[in-house]
Amino acid sequence: MDLIFAFILGVVEGLTEFLPVSSTGHMILTTSILNLELTDFWQSFLIIIQLGSILAVIFIFYKRLFAGFEIWYKLAVGFFPTGVIGFFLSNFIDQLFNAYIVAFMLILGGIVFILIENNHKDKAYKINSLDEVEFKQAFMIGIIQSLAMIPGTSRSGASIVGGLLLGLNRKVAAEFSFLLAIPTMIIATSYNIYENPSFLSNPNSLIPLAVGFITAFIVAVFVIKFFLQFISKFNFIPFGIYRICLGLLFLGLFMTGILDAAGEFNF
Repeated sequence: MDLIFAFILGVVEGLTEFLPVSSTGHMILTTSILNLELTDFWQSFLIIIQLGSILAVIFIFYKRLFAGFEIWYKLAVGFFPTGVIGFFLSNFIDQLFNAYIVAFMLILGGIVFILIENNHKDKAYKINSLDEVEFKQAFMIGIIQSLAMIPGTSRSGASIVGGLLLGLNRKVAAEFSFLLAIPTMIIATSYNIYENPSFLSNPNSLIPLAVGFITAFIVAVFVIKFFLQFISKFNFIPFGIYRICLGLLFLGLFMTGILDAAGEFNF
């Protein structure tokens, strides 16, 4: 069963990590539906398989990433606010994990996407390539991305919204969001491994981890390519509607007692 769980979680991770729909919210539902006890192993597993999704970004954008150092400097500047805030407020952020907060942030994020798209209809964006993103804009996107520490916000959703507000077109906002995930998630994963070094020393954990990692990578490659094609033709309103529907589902499950504050089903 561990391998089946690892495969399913890898699929969910790859599907939701880069879409602005909150991978955290989907992982809560998935682990609850699977009735999966979140032991130290599975908690570390959920963080480490994110590297599979990150590898997908590097795989797709490797030419852009290794064309020069400037993009890396911009990503470092964009990561800086998240890193600082996460370092000083990590204990407070941990206390925010609550199914009600997840539901509220899903709905709020959905409304924000719809409002932005309605207000930016037929707008000519100022920035139409990654090369045009300035360091100041990268820093501001990083500040907005830090809001994703609130469960249910969505890291990609927050950084994409930040990009749109700062004049990036949809495609560039999404691309910068994908690339900004590289330092953000690598450092978060490295910190988790540092905190739980015994996780990788257990040979029984390596096979499920490999299954989840490879699955997340393969699924994320297809999702990223699909997403970039989608937003080249359409806007973010469908994702906003989806977030609102998912948030209402969370809220309904929470208010009826089916889902408790810790994100576990009560049957």
